[in-house]
Amino acid sequence: MNRRDFLVTGTAAVSWGCLAGGKVFGQVAAPTPATPPPLRVQFTPLRRGVGIFTARGGTIGWLANADALVVVDTQFADAATRFLQEWPEREGRLIDAVINTHHHGDHTGGNATMRPFARQLVAHEAVPALQLAAAARNPNAPAPTVAEALFAESWKMDAGDETVSARYFGPAHTGGDIVVHCERANVVHLGDLVFNRTYPVTDRAGGCRVRSWIQVLETIATTYSADTLFVLGHGKPAFGVTGTTADVLVMRDFLTAVVEQVEADLRDGKSKAEIVTRQNFDQFPDFRVEQNSRLPINLGVVYDELTNAT
Repeated sequence: MNRRDFLVTGTAAVSWGCLAGGKVFGQVAAPTPATPPPLRVQFTPLRRGVGIFTARGGTIGWLANADALVVVDTQFADAATRFLQEWPEREGRLIDAVINTHHHGDHTGGNATMRPFARQLVAHEAVPALQLAAAARNPNAPAPTVAEALFAESWKMDAGDETVSARYFGPAHTGGDIVVHCERANVVHLGDLVFNRTYPVTDRAGGCRVRSWIQVLETIATTYSADTLFVLGHGKPAFGVTGTTADVLVMRDFLTAVVEQVEADLRDGKSKAEIVTRQNFDQFPDFRVEQNSRLPINLGVVYDELTNAT
């Protein structure tokens, strides 16, 4: 077993990862406890110099070849520190680009840690304002480190013998979600556009629009090939943080079911308070949890979206 495959126990974690049966396991999104449990770190190679790092927060993607280094998302400061220290391919080199898939803190909280070691920090043009607005709502939050290389629709760079591109398909999980593609490896990092068999975070204040999210997932399912390997922001341990088009479509089907349920409840004259009492969907048993379900929040966000509540 080499260094990047070794599972190291460190300082803080709310999620874990391991490779088993062809699936990368780990990383269910959860609130950060006051004293996080020990950080459990893993580097997992995927294809052609592309891999993932799991510790605490949204999955980090990485590309390493002889001529370029690229990182997608930065988790939190402690995890980012471990990533920089233990990524064997870096060997003191500058990172050519650090890319944020969206603004949430479990994907950007390590920006300040990684920025001194990166040539550029890249994100959709909506992300800096969303980071600043989220920080303003949390008086205890540190000032965010925001990207300076911004784009509206698409971005691309040559990265040694790889091409890395990013696209914005519209508001979804937030107002600034992008999809990052290592084109020759055919690995696509989806950020939090897919929560693999777990109820998603629906951040209306951060630009979440569930009906648009459904359309974005439809577009992703038809844009990339059957051989595309998707990196997912979070997933139940049994399903992991890598997947295929089928996993993208499960997320689409779940969000569609949420919208259809709220529409039916509205036709029946139910109030928001009545609608958000549902804890699980029987038709999605893989999503089921016995406590701390986010489904009521999902239903409430869709209610607000359908009724144009402010």
